[in-house]
Amino acid sequence: MTQGNDSEPKMSFWRRNLFWGMPIAGVSGAFAAGIIFWGGFNTAMEATNTETFCVSCHEMENFVFEEYQGTIHDVNRSGVGAVCSDCHVPKDWTHKMIRKVKASRELYGKVMGTINTKEKFEAKRLHLAMNEWERMKANDSRECRNCHHFESMLPEFQKPRARQQHLNAMEAGQTCIDCHKGIAHSDLRDRADEDYLEELEAPNPAFIRDVPEAYLASLARITEKETAEATARKDTEKAEREAVMEQIAAAVEAARAEERAKIESEGTQVASTDGGGTGGGAAGSVAPDIDWSAVSGSDLTLFYPGQASFEWVQNGKQHGGARPLTKGGDKCTTCHAAELETIGNKIVAGTEDTEPTPIPGKRGTIDATVQATHDGENLYIRVQWPDAGHNPAPFVDGGKMDPDNQIKVAMMITGTGIELGEAVGCWASCHADNSYMPFDPGADAIAASAEVAEQLQAEGTITKYLSESRDKIEIRGRRGKAQGGWDKLKAADEIEQYLADGTFLDLLRVYADGSATNGYILDRRIQNDGEIAGEASLEAGLWTVVFSRPLNSGAPGDVPLEAGTTYTVGFAIHDDFAAARFHHVTLDTSLALDDENATINVVSQ
Repeated sequence: MTQGNDSEPKMSFWRRNLFWGMPIAGVSGAFAAGIIFWGGFNTAMEATNTETFCVSCHEMENFVFEEYQGTIHDVNRSGVGAVCSDCHVPKDWTHKMIRKVKASRELYGKVMGTINTKEKFEAKRLHLAMNEWERMKANDSRECRNCHHFESMLPEFQKPRARQQHLNAMEAGQTCIDCHKGIAHSDLRDRADEDYLEELEAPNPAFIRDVPEAYLASLARITEKETAEATARKDTEKAEREAVMEQIAAAVEAARAEERAKIESEGTQVASTDGGGTGGGAAGSVAPDIDWSAVSGSDLTLFYPGQASFEWVQNGKQHGGARPLTKGGDKCTTCHAAELETIGNKIVAGTEDTEPTPIPGKRGTIDATVQATHDGENLYIRVQWPDAGHNPAPFVDGGKMDPDNQIKVAMMITGTGIELGEAVGCWASCHADNSYMPFDPGADAIAASAEVAEQLQAEGTITKYLSESRDKIEIRGRRGKAQGGWDKLKAADEIEQYLADGTFLDLLRVYADGSATNGYILDRRIQNDGEIAGEASLEAGLWTVVFSRPLNSGAPGDVPLEAGTTYTVGFAIHDDFAAARFHHVTLDTSLALDDENATINVVSQ
């Protein structure tokens, strides 16, 4: 009997069911298709992240790419560069996809012709930049920190200003884009509305982070190193000055001995030759009992400020340090103490914003030594600095702005209740509408405001003043307004109350002939009958100015100087027959009686 074969035919391997009724061939095909799709998708995705792709349209290649070339992000000192996607496309897949979807709007704009010419692109440029600023602000500048994380920063390789601002950022909750706009392309910050920037750049508490130990350790190392270098430099300069003074003294004594011998040989009485150089009175007449050799000097760098006014330093569009100054509590010296030479030399050479009328050959800084002492009743100050050759001012007939005074020295002591007074010192009195400043109103406008001009006793120019004496000060210059507030004067009785409360800058001045004045600055520069004595001399190329005033005269306009209190002071030197703003000034400088922590320690003697 033949047996029948009822079994079903055997299925091939590829047709066997594997998952939920799907054959192995189907699963394998789907898997392969997935790999091909996913690989192809990501390959295409990465292809759109290349520099070649980004600049493939002429808007990018001919506009923003040209700006990018040659910047620090194109190629740095080590030959490393960043491409477009490093800054504009997130690394992680989720945020990358979101960014790609949003970027389709830019492609849409190209297709529709809204940014297909340079003119159209420039018209939309601020809007496009603001979109990117807001994206980077929202994600705590994530793409920046892929390369520039705070934990990898070492202050010893940064400039003093950068060290401080990075420290402020960590402690206050700032992020990279708050400060670093326009580092690879044109900076459009000055086109944005000030209120928008104020809101955008405000600290975010969520961004506050602990300062890394490595950062603090590096900061301590560089601080110690720079302190040691400054001390060594100070000692060297002191030794050089002492050597010069010894040579001068020896030369003077030799000349006197020769003169005495000559006169004695002729049988004539020797006349006294103890006189000052250029200046009034005999040297040492102001402080005859002071032993200056026993008084340590403070080395101060005075720099040329140009037209950088009190409004300028507070305006974020003009001064990048405005926020740290007005919101963060930083002083001018916090960022700029170590870069005064750079700043002074840059401004004095002429800049569009801060010096439109440079004086060729004028020096950018003056290195001066200030000594201070007291005898329990009077303050004695001695200022010394090297003379420089004459460089005529091209905008003044004869080249001398003040022909009667080759030099003038001023010291201002900050009173109480002055806005940012401790941070900026005498800068609080320098406004954008003073003489030779950008918004100097001119004689006609001053004369037209007869009542204000009469109260200010202004004849053609506006002198220094404090903001407290005005009802309003225009800081930002919105909608074309003039910065400053010379004509927004408060009532006379309010100003008198400020004077009584000590809200003024005490102003002491010494002139080339040794004459001196004592006054103050409040609603204007006022010269009163405050007690002061001064002398000035020029010997062997070294100017020496000495002046004294009572520690506490009790007179209006005089800041009383008391032990245990630290005062903010400022020094100004008008050299080479200069006047108005064409001087050299210090930043905020501390002064105290018998206090080694002060920059100027007024020691008892």
